[in-house]
Amino acid sequence: MKVDIHAHFIHPVFFDAVMNLSGVSVRTIGDGIQEVRRGDTTLLPRRDAWFDPEHCITDMDRKGIDVRVLSLTAPNVHAFSPDAQVELARAINDQAFAACRAHPSRLRALACLPLADPLASLKELDRVSEDPMCVGITMGSSIGSTPLNHASLEPIWSRINALRLPVVEHPMHPENTDNLNEYELPIRVGFMFETTVALTRMIYAGIFERYTDFPYVAAHTGAAVLMLLERLDNGYRIFPDCRKDISQLPSVYAKRLYYDTCSYGKASLMLALDTVGADHVLFGTDYPFIDTGSEHVDALPISPSDRRKILGENAVRLFGLEKMIEAGAGR
Repeated sequence: MKVDIHAHFIHPVFFDAVMNLSGVSVRTIGDGIQEVRRGDTTLLPRRDAWFDPEHCITDMDRKGIDVRVLSLTAPNVHAFSPDAQVELARAINDQAFAACRAHPSRLRALACLPLADPLASLKELDRVSEDPMCVGITMGSSIGSTPLNHASLEPIWSRINALRLPVVEHPMHPENTDNLNEYELPIRVGFMFETTVALTRMIYAGIFERYTDFPYVAAHTGAAVLMLLERLDNGYRIFPDCRKDISQLPSVYAKRLYYDTCSYGKASLMLALDTVGADHVLFGTDYPFIDTGSEHVDALPISPSDRRKILGENAVRLFGLEKMIEAGAGR
């Protein structure tokens, strides 16, 4: 059983909205790929074939993937005005759930929330949590200049915790990219910075101490967080500000969280396995932006039992997919 938990929902509603953001342009680079750009860097690649409703399923069949959990990529709905976020989140969630209902044995979705409007987010959270196609929430690493540990989001974390809904983080483009205007640095490096800072803030802020009942999955194997754990622990030991909101070392909380395999490299994946264990690592491909299957997991020098956990068993448990599997999920 292979369950891909880092796979993106491709739909014109989202792409058209991004295309209408201020300062956005399109550059064709060949091989059917266009880059949706802002300034000198890419926001999103796009290819017409991705919009075929059957493309995702065909790709899954080709790669031997049984189930995909679909979510938005950056900039999620967080790049839009508060009012626009409310309307766009609802429209995207409804389209994602419809795509899942068209393939109920293969697809499930993570809902997005209009986090610039906390009250609207709570309403949307209650709405989507009632849909059987929804298995969790996806959110960016920040909402503009507002970090995920901001006090305004506390009611949302409380409600997510009460619902025990998994949250899958995806990095946003850094707010200030003036000095990252070449070599696609906002995506290549900025994404990693965003996830690292977001997760570090949440740990130090006590989000995971106050709310212990929802699983949190960090994208791209947690970026640099796992490599920095001893440094974060030393911050707790040395600085009062690093321990005022938590009662244990940051590494304690980090080891309770979950990490996808979308760093791809053996060294980073083995670091994650050595640090948090196979029970806390989940298979992801970054479909359709990275054309990979499970080869980055298949090549790891681990036991068959650990490989089964990473490729599917952990996701089935975390996202509550047991009934879906029993009903005949798979190719």
